[in-house]
Amino acid sequence: MARVFVPTMLQAATGGVKEVEVEGRNVRQIIEGLDDMFPGIAGRLIEDGDIRSNLAVAVDGEVARMGLMERVGETAEIHFVPAIGGG
Repeated sequence: MARVFVPTMLQAATGGVKEVEVEGRNVRQIIEGLDDMFPGIAGRLIEDGDIRSNLAVAVDGEVARMGLMERVGETAEIHFVPAIGGG
């Protein structure tokens, strides 16, 4: 199972849980698994069918360029982090 690190800004939705293991082959399935564990958390991660614009997802240290369809390995580490804007 993938290891998901819950950012501080979402820990209120997880009851303070900072790290969980979730089964899934892509980011969408991981978020669905998180939502099964912590109902409503998907709404804080997804907007209009994609990752919220103020978030980025990193899978094994690499930014998930394919968004929800980014593949996730069985032993992947996933981080949801505030997106960095530039200009």
